[in-house]
Amino acid sequence: MTQGSPSTFVFGLAVAGRAVATSLRERGAEVVVGDDKLTDEHRSFAQSIGARVVDIARDGELQRVMSSVSVLSPAPGVAENHGVIRSARENGVSIQSEIEIAYRMELLRSDGPRPMVAITGTDGKTTTTLMANAMLRSAGLRSEAVGNTEVPLIESLATEAQAFAIECSSFRLEHTELFRAQASAWLNIAPDHLDWHSSYQKYFDAKAKMWANCLPTDVVVAPIEDVNICAVARASAARVVTFGAADGDYRVVGNELCGPSGPIMNVSRMKRSLPHDVTNALAAAVCMESGLASAEHVARALEQFENAPHRIQFVAEIGGVRWFNDSKATSPHAASVALRAFDSIVLIAGGKNKGLDLSQMASEPHRMRAVVAIGASADDIARAFSGVCTVVKAENMNSAVVQANELSRNGDVVVLSPGCTSYDWYSNYGERGDDFMKCVRELSGNTR
Repeated sequence: MTQGSPSTFVFGLAVAGRAVATSLRERGAEVVVGDDKLTDEHRSFAQSIGARVVDIARDGELQRVMSSVSVLSPAPGVAENHGVIRSARENGVSIQSEIEIAYRMELLRSDGPRPMVAITGTDGKTTTTLMANAMLRSAGLRSEAVGNTEVPLIESLATEAQAFAIECSSFRLEHTELFRAQASAWLNIAPDHLDWHSSYQKYFDAKAKMWANCLPTDVVVAPIEDVNICAVARASAARVVTFGAADGDYRVVGNELCGPSGPIMNVSRMKRSLPHDVTNALAAAVCMESGLASAEHVARALEQFENAPHRIQFVAEIGGVRWFNDSKATSPHAASVALRAFDSIVLIAGGKNKGLDLSQMASEPHRMRAVVAIGASADDIARAFSGVCTVVKAENMNSAVVQANELSRNGDVVVLSPGCTSYDWYSNYGERGDDFMKCVRELSGNTR
């Protein structure tokens, strides 16, 4: 991309937006930036990269900018019904997400594009992306975990990376046209982000775009138990490989992780092997199908793999009760992963709901000791578990931890697995998880 490239309107100036704007300007492209709530910091950033700032709150400004640009690059948080998206469509402006723009840049690389392994799904994306990256590194490649992680793909293009493991959220996939990966896995699907997508079908279709541009030389990995995902896989041009806990090309036989060529490793050798860890590991074997890693590399990576924080993260053991932080579980489907992992649970759940049915969180009644309901959805959580187990409400996290401690018994697990976002009490799930862990650690010095 050089001088004279089509001008781009980058809207939303958090991590991804700033990375896109900076990368485009470094390549000589004309860039206009904006945000729902412009700040002095935004204006200072724009000045530092030589970009023009527009305030769409001013009369006629949105129409003026849309008539002057060829591309809109919305931040992942800009929902599909946002006025900026509608205006782009009305004006025939191409809408391209961060990974789409990054992919187009990579296609222009003098040595050709580097290998890409992509992961999508409702739950487990980050973990499986990090696992895949660990496998690639175990194979001796300088690889980077990018996309919906802390580092956008576009930011890593200028590094010495030899391969990329890319976490593909529906937000980023929604606005892709050319993006493809030589190997990719779709882990699962359940209603989520219905505050961003206008319907579940739109959410599903966004995920499916990961396989829209596959070539016959590519490989796609699908969960054998999901007929809808498998149907999309088989409709693609790629070779199809399946995975599942008990069936599929990659599966568990006895206590062995196995692939088409035989055993990969014993599950007992994994650093952590909760049920979802095992299925994530099977899906991450997409690295083997890509030809970038061998069974030996996969086994070595899984022996040493440590997950990112806030994902069923062990915090402490207090009086025979283990405490886990699963603050990243912001949907009922995600929370159910934690609920299936343990036998006797005191659950701390609630927050700001995303328009999802919270009653599905009560689908494991035999595991439930009690529930502490928190946040804006506390009443909904209480209704979901009414008649299932004891339910109490807490007004803050410290109270939730104290009440969970009182309700738990020796051998139980207390887990913060909210099933909702954090945007009622906290600014993000990390802040919520950190507060939970702080309260638990304070409790450990003052136990019953």
